[in-house]
Amino acid sequence: MTVLTLASGSEIRATLLRHAGVDIDVLPARIDEEMIRASLLAEGAAAHDIADTLAEHKALKTARQRPEGLVLGCDQILECGGVLYAKPDTPQDAVDQLRALRGKSHKLHTAAVLVAFGQPVWRHVATPRLTMRDFSDAFLQTYVSTHWNDIRHCVGCYQIEGPGIRLFSKIEGDLFSIQGLPLLELLSILTLRKDLPG
Repeated sequence: MTVLTLASGSEIRATLLRHAGVDIDVLPARIDEEMIRASLLAEGAAAHDIADTLAEHKALKTARQRPEGLVLGCDQILECGGVLYAKPDTPQDAVDQLRALRGKSHKLHTAAVLVAFGQPVWRHVATPRLTMRDFSDAFLQTYVSTHWNDIRHCVGCYQIEGPGIRLFSKIEGDLFSIQGLPLLELLSILTLRKDLPG
């Protein structure tokens, strides 16, 4: 079985891979996401393509330290009404984001790029659609203050595997992709490439 290097510090991505029986090494990539995102937006890039590009940048950056290995880069972009959202910097940012998303549907573009021997060999972007219920301001404030340490690293300020599921009235799409990784598609390509037994 080939060891997969995950170019992400996301605990949930690492957990999903380990639970699926994938042997992983974690080596987060450090890239200037804001600069890349701003540049792509200036060029008129779609959210789908921004997520894909950021995932590729992360994979390639980590692949420089694992030139003969298999590296996975991932990224998520939340899009609602033409506005793109990033991870919150403060609890107030989280409150503002959730208030803007409340009662609406949004798309979560979840990208994964696989790099082997320094070259991209597979990519996939899943786009689940999520609808938030019209929760109260009191619920919103309590949710953010109680769960800030858990949601601060999440685009959209929610973790559907925890109490964040209570924010939603409807979810369309793959739950793994919402958690940050199009896992089924990734496992399929790893098996097809014979990086995983199958």
